[in-house]
Amino acid sequence: INGNLLYGMGLMDLGEPSGVGIIRELKRRMDDSADVVIIDAPPGTSCPVVESLRGTDFAILVTESSPFGLHDLRMAVEVVRTMEIPMGVVLNKYDSSFKDMDEYIEREGLKVLMKIPFNKEIAYHYSKGELFTKHMSGWRDEFWKMFEEIKGMIG
Repeated sequence: INGNLLYGMGLMDLGEPSGVGIIRELKRRMDDSADVVIIDAPPGTSCPVVESLRGTDFAILVTESSPFGLHDLRMAVEVVRTMEIPMGVVLNKYDSSFKDMDEYIEREGLKVLMKIPFNKEIAYHYSKGELFTKHMSGWRDEFWKMFEEIKGMIG
């Protein structure tokens, strides 16, 4: 990444009911001079997800080609639409044989930003806690293309 990269994180205390306060504080401390801020939220549609989305310019919904992934994507799309935030979908562990996902995305008019295939080499790097983009040529460029596409969508 060119320029400075700032990273923020928060830790919940044992028994703390929600991470919403942590997310609010992290957002409050964000550097206003940053051109791009990426907030990684947990899966689902819980309060921390909604707080992470609040005030954002774009939502990247990451899902997997499975009935559970489709269920979660449906709920997330509903939340993001209610908040009137532009969005796109990244299909992780993409499996073209799971037609329900492709049909839903087409029916809802969702933008597919990237399809990351279900792939043994990618899974191997995931299992080692590594970024597969460091080991598999071309993927880093694909992520940069997606980044540029999103920047173009939000102007």
